[in-house]
Amino acid sequence: MPLEQTCLITNRLGLHARAAARFVNTANQFKSEIRVVRTDTWASADGKSILSVIFLAAPRGTQLLLIADGPDEQAALYSLVELVRNGFGEDTDVF
Repeated sequence: MPLEQTCLITNRLGLHARAAARFVNTANQFKSEIRVVRTDTWASADGKSILSVIFLAAPRGTQLLLIADGPDEQAALYSLVELVRNGFGEDTDVF
């Protein structure tokens, strides 16, 4: 059974190219399959594909549902949720 958790994009520029690259690089450190879903449109992306993640076009304030399925799903989900919650290491003014 896959694990899933929601998180909110808080960095000023949203899920732009640099943030998406950080997300994909983190996701690719794990064997588990990673899905990213925008909860407002239910658009879905392969979390290990830079183009797929960028095409979500998720601005600041977008809620994402992250889904991990595989042998290291718990570690993968934790790392990705923390990355998003920490604003991808970017400016995260109070939102």
